[in-house]
Amino acid sequence: MTTMTFPVSGTTFRQRATQEPAWVRRSLIGLALVFLTLFLFVPLISVFYEAFKKGAEVYFAAITDSDAVSAIKLTLTVAAIAVPLNLVFGIAAAWAIAKFEFRGKNLLITLIDLPFSVSPVVSGLIYVLVFGLQGWLGPWLAEHDIKIIFAVPGIVLATVFVTVPFIARELIPLMQAQGTEEEEAAVVLGASGWQTFYQITLPNIKWGLLYGAILCNARAMGEFGAVSVVSGHIRGNTNTLPLHVEILYNEYNFAAAFAVASLLALLALVTLALKTLIEFRNKQTQKQRGEE
Repeated sequence: MTTMTFPVSGTTFRQRATQEPAWVRRSLIGLALVFLTLFLFVPLISVFYEAFKKGAEVYFAAITDSDAVSAIKLTLTVAAIAVPLNLVFGIAAAWAIAKFEFRGKNLLITLIDLPFSVSPVVSGLIYVLVFGLQGWLGPWLAEHDIKIIFAVPGIVLATVFVTVPFIARELIPLMQAQGTEEEEAAVVLGASGWQTFYQITLPNIKWGLLYGAILCNARAMGEFGAVSVVSGHIRGNTNTLPLHVEILYNEYNFAAAFAVASLLALLALVTLALKTLIEFRNKQTQKQRGEE
């Protein structure tokens, strides 16, 4: 509990910064738990209940179906491409914003936040407008037999767009808080740019970098709106896991839809566990530094 110190009549007493009655604190905690139970925990449990409602045989048949396996492979492939791209961009953007002053810095920060303010469906339509057959580059792409929309490249582009802020936004405040003193000292001592990054900057940002990468990966695998617009919903070809769930549900194949959806729910649980682990390790690291 945070406390504040006030000098009164030559004496000092410590007063609790928050003095709400116990019933207020318990009511707020209870309200938060009820909300989380109704809107997060119960829906999550219902997904697994519906997935196994018709038995394990039906469940495993649904997730090993050829279309489901294709959707899993495509989802993993897109994430494997999008996350490293955002990793490189996020580090470069955060480094530039946190360590240097340059014209257009605020514009760069605004552009990084753009995917947060633009609907994923709109971002998908933008790519259709640019790369679609009737789009700006469509005739040239068709002439050179290059297909982006309704193909894997379009899905990758849409996924990269919606996941751009996750790593950069995690690293920018972290690097700004750390300042530039350690890097400047390393350069003065003769370290090269790569040595400064690898031995000074990277160890300081590793937990934030992992945290951002995990969130980026979770969003890349679960993205629906932008991918839905550019994918074409081609079974076994351009369907990711969220799109495959939608198709199964629209076909009233509820058991298979919830079975595949449970894979995404498992991904969310794994992401949550990794997030908690990283936060714990980060606190341990900060505590060790404070004791040194």
